[in-house]
Amino acid sequence: MLQTFHSLSEPERVAERVKALRAYMAKSKIDAVLVPRADKHQGEYVPACAERLKWLTGFSGSAGIAVVGKKAAVLAIDGRYTVQAAAETDTKVFEVSLLLRPKLADWLIANVAKGGTVGFDPWNHTAGEINRLTAALAPKGIKLKALSKNPIDVLWGKDRPKPPQNPVIAQPIAFAGRTAADKISELQTRLKQDGQSAVILTLPDSICWLFNIRGSDVAHNPVVLAFAIVPASGKAELFIAPDRLDNEARADVAPVARLLPPAMLPDRVKELKAKGKRVRLDPETAAYWFEQKLGAKLISRGQDPCILPKAIKSDAEVVGARAAHVRDGHAVVRFLAWLDDWASDGTLDEITAVQKLEEFRRDTNMLRDVSFPTISGSGPNGAIVHYRVSDETNRRVKPGELFLIDSGGQYPDGTTDITRTIAVGKPTKDMQRHFTAVLKGHIAVATARFPKGTRGIDLDPFARRALWQIGADFDHGTGHGIGSYLSVHEGPQSISRAGMAPLHPGMLISNEPGYYKVGEYGIRIENVVLVTMPDTVEGGDRETMEFETLTLAPIDRRLILPEMLEKSELDWLNAYHKRVYDTLAQGLDPSTRNWLKQATAPV
Repeated sequence: MLQTFHSLSEPERVAERVKALRAYMAKSKIDAVLVPRADKHQGEYVPACAERLKWLTGFSGSAGIAVVGKKAAVLAIDGRYTVQAAAETDTKVFEVSLLLRPKLADWLIANVAKGGTVGFDPWNHTAGEINRLTAALAPKGIKLKALSKNPIDVLWGKDRPKPPQNPVIAQPIAFAGRTAADKISELQTRLKQDGQSAVILTLPDSICWLFNIRGSDVAHNPVVLAFAIVPASGKAELFIAPDRLDNEARADVAPVARLLPPAMLPDRVKELKAKGKRVRLDPETAAYWFEQKLGAKLISRGQDPCILPKAIKSDAEVVGARAAHVRDGHAVVRFLAWLDDWASDGTLDEITAVQKLEEFRRDTNMLRDVSFPTISGSGPNGAIVHYRVSDETNRRVKPGELFLIDSGGQYPDGTTDITRTIAVGKPTKDMQRHFTAVLKGHIAVATARFPKGTRGIDLDPFARRALWQIGADFDHGTGHGIGSYLSVHEGPQSISRAGMAPLHPGMLISNEPGYYKVGEYGIRIENVVLVTMPDTVEGGDRETMEFETLTLAPIDRRLILPEMLEKSELDWLNAYHKRVYDTLAQGLDPSTRNWLKQATAPV
């Protein structure tokens, strides 16, 4: 199995760990400490050795920050984790709050006396975050102090896992579509145009994309934890133990980059400073440590130059994404057919469902990993947006309930992410009404046409309108970017209330509106879509783009109220289902093919 089901949280140990941290704070003369879920690379996903927030609070979600003061402590999370965070931490110690990071300053001002000191690890916060927090706290006389040692690491001690040292492999040009030399040359041209001598890259997926390498340093993410310095002219420098690269990867990287041990990074940064080089640094993704060492005068602030070109997939990556979704579609359809056979008697449980779906994906003989731990939620567990089933929470899939399964695969030619909500037995009218409203939002996004420059924030209301009309909504984004055999969550694009990045042809993005009735059920319908090339509609006067849906799996017809759908929505659903059947039928055994024919019959 690529997934485990042991409990990740230890709420019973939270009080003693916070007590130990406060003792350390008193000894170090610190009034509060920031503990983010971040590592020195500032990626969304972190290795086991960097799970400091989980160690301290018990919270195992992928986004959050804790602040521990002398008497009070807060665990700040977003809307995806409201239920999960409260269940995983000790709420007698931590206040669980939907506190946005800009509001952390307000909490600190209320809980730290004037003249107080807030400690932080300069590796675990971005330069932008620390600069904004410094400015907000300064009028109240509260200072931020960069700590030489991370207090959580000190307290964690010998039990802290070792940093990963897994093998690094090459991503073949057949899947990447562009050579590392071509990508680096384009990046260097941009540096010269912007008058910058070099760029420091810190995001693992940016580095993997640029050098056409992949790894397994972070669970379910084929990334390598490394740093890179790319000068405007000459060879790049990749900071990673050379013996970690296999022969093919080393041969591919050697012409474009020097391999240097990570321990040399501080010296190279020091040399850049000594030479007075103007260095590009992304304040929203690079650790504050780099600004500390370089000095603000030498830094040219700008977005990581790999982020946008990485998000715009090459022709080869688009071909790979389509192939990966067909392959994944076969696995998901086999699973859904199996589920219909086994779920009706109430003996199936959430873990067994996860295991079976992974088995079907492994049967493709192309699966490298799952793209994230499968969310397998029956009944009320489906209402926990990022629920992770464990041995302790494992629940049976009962008749009369909804079952939500959100999963994905990592294939060498693409990354997938799909959510389906399934009726087990006869659904209620309330379930059908909410499901159909979610489906209407999904179709509204899937069928949208939009001009160049359209941002995700502009499309987000499309997914919510039908829910708003029945007095409902959801508290997560409608869609996130998808990598190409990289992270399942990728920027800069998103369809959300914060989605300010324009959408470009070649971007992959999820379409996943939902509805969650806490304590009863959750609903989400998710497909991955591709932004198409601009085209002029007949009679139109400007070019527009649209989405091509890549995900192929039926949407549960038993949960649909046809009377709630417009004719155009029914036409889309029936056409989508016809494409699912036409594309996948030939690769299925007769029994599963027959099930799929019924599951995709016209509504």
